[in-house]
Amino acid sequence: MNDRFKFVGSGLLFTMRRGFITNRLRSGKKSLEVPVEKKIENIQGNEFAWIDLQNPDRKDVEKLAAKYNFNELNIEDCMTKFELPKLDSYDDHFFVILHFPPLAQKIGISKNSQLSIFIGKDFLVTVHQGDLKPLVELVDTCKSDLDQEMKSRLLGESSGDLLHEIIDALVDDLLHTSRKIIANLDEMEDNVFDEAKPVARSIALLRREINRLRRISVPLKKFVLEIAKNVKRFSDNSDDELSLYFDDVIDHIDKVIETLDESRETMEIYKDTDFVLSNEKTNKVLAVLTMIFTLAIPSTVIGTFYGMNVNLPGGIGDNVMIIGPFTTFIVIILASAIPAIIMFAYFKKLGWINS
Repeated sequence: MNDRFKFVGSGLLFTMRRGFITNRLRSGKKSLEVPVEKKIENIQGNEFAWIDLQNPDRKDVEKLAAKYNFNELNIEDCMTKFELPKLDSYDDHFFVILHFPPLAQKIGISKNSQLSIFIGKDFLVTVHQGDLKPLVELVDTCKSDLDQEMKSRLLGESSGDLLHEIIDALVDDLLHTSRKIIANLDEMEDNVFDEAKPVARSIALLRREINRLRRISVPLKKFVLEIAKNVKRFSDNSDDELSLYFDDVIDHIDKVIETLDESRETMEIYKDTDFVLSNEKTNKVLAVLTMIFTLAIPSTVIGTFYGMNVNLPGGIGDNVMIIGPFTTFIVIILASAIPAIIMFAYFKKLGWINS
């Protein structure tokens, strides 16, 4: 029996019915998925074969499993699109699942793109859905003769060195994506202080994207470290040289995590600032409405008294017509305006009304 080592997700191994997580995720908003073309590329390297499977059928994976003695559970894992990151190590190969941002975010639930890798001394098998642009570009480079230098670097060494090149390209793309977030933050900073541009929705969407990328990056660092330990037996380079290569990849992942942490803190500041400015704007509106209703109180009260069926100075039942038939109207206007003017002057003195 092979000596088998399993390293799963957050360090906890959950036993549950297969497909439970997948079904729960699919029960949400229905996503609009563009069909991906099925491709199987067999690329011959110097001392190994690279088989890249894009959107494969189960039969395609089972053929390779029979040839290279893959574990049945690993076949199930790589055919599942929502499997947690993991690493299973065997005597002659190891299997790893990594997550990366997809080429284009699909409408609906936010999900990552899964890359499943089988690697041994004389083979490297990559299984994905065709939405990892850097990986697709590496496959195209190896198929064509346009860039012989790059092709020789990818295929001229060993399967372990090629795996490093693949992960390095994907991590560089992740780093580029994190830098785009910084550019979006700079633009959002200007919009936060622009009352004409509501930014609450933009802040929420960008926070979601930052959290999603961080959920990719933190486990990725852990598994790249594990890959670096296991892949040395499949490389022609010295252990120290390959370790340096993977140390550089890990350094890039650290930069991504650091950038995302700083961006998340900045987003919290923008969120609080937008909340304060929104409250300030609301308070200004409420203050204006309050003053309007307050200034209207005297006229409302006096109008109420003159609407009663009692004799009041200037009222309908009063025989004294001091200034003619408009006595009642003039008395009401004066009785309403004088308190309103007094309150307006008082509010202005308090600074509630700006000049």
